[in-house]
Amino acid sequence: MSDPQIQHQQIRQNVSLAGLTSIRVGGEAEYFIFPRTLLELSESLAWANVHQLPVTIIGAGSNLLISDRGLTGLVICTRHLRGITFDTQAGQVSAAAGEPVARLAMQIGSHGWTGFEWAVGIPGTVGGLVVMNAGAQGGCAADCFVSAKTVNLSTGEICLVYSQDLDFSYRTSALQNSEQLVTEATFKLQTGSDPKVIIANTETKLKARHTTQPYHLPNCGSVFRNPSSDFAARLIQDAGLKGYQIGNAQVSELHANFIVNTGNAKASDIFALIQHIQSVISDRYGVVLETEVKMIGYF
Repeated sequence: MSDPQIQHQQIRQNVSLAGLTSIRVGGEAEYFIFPRTLLELSESLAWANVHQLPVTIIGAGSNLLISDRGLTGLVICTRHLRGITFDTQAGQVSAAAGEPVARLAMQIGSHGWTGFEWAVGIPGTVGGLVVMNAGAQGGCAADCFVSAKTVNLSTGEICLVYSQDLDFSYRTSALQNSEQLVTEATFKLQTGSDPKVIIANTETKLKARHTTQPYHLPNCGSVFRNPSSDFAARLIQDAGLKGYQIGNAQVSELHANFIVNTGNAKASDIFALIQHIQSVISDRYGVVLETEVKMIGYF
């Protein structure tokens, strides 16, 4: 099959995905594209459907583990779908799916709007923030989410969904594992504060994350969801697994719910380490740790 052109942008073949994930592992995409507009996104979905190819969506790749085997079909990376719009009268901000969450948090703060400071250290994109109901430091997407525009990966149908449609719960939503791709999300914030105060608070939260989490090494964020009434990191640390290593994948010495790539790790090393942690915690505490990191190309 030849490489087609979509709005002057090449669909490429056999593209390594390792550099597109924050933990720097993963195989190749059979076909790959970086759409820069909604039209390019729509046309790439149509191309995949015509050729009966499965579609995988990735954003910042910050909470993602891709198999060393890679991914068949078309991989669409949304990180070039950018744009932020403020509606001052409504106290709402809308952001495109590929907008970095940290950049959005700083933009909101610079407007003197509060309620999004918690998000400054989240390394993902707006699309992933909504789908995963990502959160930090006591806040999460569901707290301020208003609505999202979505497109169906199979039919191309465009929808507008609201908070009540998404069944938000801890680190998940009805959008996870669905055919709906978020293209834009709108959030409601509190207006009228001093921008300098909000930015200072935002930067304080960012510094706190950087001092307690291993940002100095490639990682995929929090690996496990916290079980009810406990913390995954505490269980892993108390089990003596900090620093435990398989290949070049290691349980972080700084934060036990992070796995870091100490250099040239394989996805198989990380996957094996995840399974080892789950086995140890299950045997020792009778607790089943569920992964927060999304693993694709495995099942």
